Amino acid sequence: MMKKSKVAIVGRPNVGKSTIFNRIIGERLSIVEDKPGVTRDRIYGSAEWLGKEFSLIDTGGITLEDLPMDLAIKSQAEIAMEEADVIIFLVDIRDGVTALDEDIAQMLYRSNKPVVLALNKADNPEQRADQYEFYALGLDEPYPISGTHGLGIGDLLDKVVSHFTEDDLDVYDDSTIRFSLIGRPNVGKSSLVNKILGEERVIVSEVEGTTRDATDTPFVDEEGQEFVIIDTAGIRKRGKVYENTEKYSVLRALSAIERSDVVLAVINAEEGIREQDSRVFSYAHDEGKSLIILVNKWDTVEKDTNTMRDFELDIRLRFKFLDYAPILFVSAETGERLHRLPELIKSVYESRMQRVQSSVLNDVLMDALAMNPAPRVNNKRLKVFYMTQVAVGPPTFVVFVNDTDLLHFSYRRFLENQLRENFDFRGTPIKIIARHRS
Repeated sequence: MMKKSKVAIVGRPNVGKSTIFNRIIGERLSIVEDKPGVTRDRIYGSAEWLGKEFSLIDTGGITLEDLPMDLAIKSQAEIAMEEADVIIFLVDIRDGVTALDEDIAQMLYRSNKPVVLALNKADNPEQRADQYEFYALGLDEPYPISGTHGLGIGDLLDKVVSHFTEDDLDVYDDSTIRFSLIGRPNVGKSSLVNKILGEERVIVSEVEGTTRDATDTPFVDEEGQEFVIIDTAGIRKRGKVYENTEKYSVLRALSAIERSDVVLAVINAEEGIREQDSRVFSYAHDEGKSLIILVNKWDTVEKDTNTMRDFELDIRLRFKFLDYAPILFVSAETGERLHRLPELIKSVYESRMQRVQSSVLNDVLMDALAMNPAPRVNNKRLKVFYMTQVAVGPPTFVVFVNDTDLLHFSYRRFLENQLRENFDFRGTPIKIIARHRS
């Protein structure tokens, strides 16, 4: 499993970071508005260039003001720079080199990371003559680009991916199941790891954000299955960083999620479900990872006959995109139900790696089409000819149709539900790709 590099876009306010971010990932994830301070938190997206996948991080504009919001934005940018493998330093070519640009360049020198200098808003060829002024920043060759018109983005990305390293992070056998625990600070991830391993392997503290060092922990269950816990702890700091641990936990989890087969999404039963839970869990879902939802600290909750049922209904309501994920109510303190976890992880992993014969698959498809004929859109009917599985981890299917535009989300969802009803894909997302049959 190869490393997925991370690229952070940093710069002062209103130089067009969000526009460049959206241009590279190909969708409008960041809010684009001609006003400073719109992007306050880091925003993440996946991108690919020249066959190399990477995570892209959009940050708020850096200022050197001492206002609380400015300090918070600066801290978020510093965290992104610390985690990134490559940094795109974005400036506005029309403004020339500003004092704030020089200050940010000094921050970047200290990061010891590869920095690619991009001169945004170079919409006209004659503006490119202004690029030579930016050599004064001491950051190698500047790249004039236009986020609005897409000019120069290819050359910029060529330079960015040239800094990627091809480090193979995993030395484990293919039969080893890699899993990680993700969730907000203080949901009990470290305590759960300790209980699973039966030893005090990680520091456990009531203070949020106490786990710092990233370690992989291999272990073997009673049946000889090899596992590795990919720790979400993340990064050591070379200097002081103002951390907002609630947001920092997202960044800390990204690498662990990318390297995992199965992700244990942990909720604190005492605090209930928070918006931050959805943000972190959706990243694992979007990465195609198998998921198990763990409700930890269940021993501390006052219960009646319907407490567990009501909590599960709330989870299903709040996380509709995770309707395939099994839910396990556990306690790291007492060990309640944790003995079920290894078998559940193995079961979910087997579902993730399951292959279905094309003949069986198409029998299911024909039955589904007979039960619910493909819809007509704009007086044109979708025709579904054939389905085949093209990958596992997660299970990925290609459906051949007469017109890919006619396969809308609702019918794609219907086909996914038919697959789930006929085959055991518990705990794993399913990808369905439409292809035109010529």
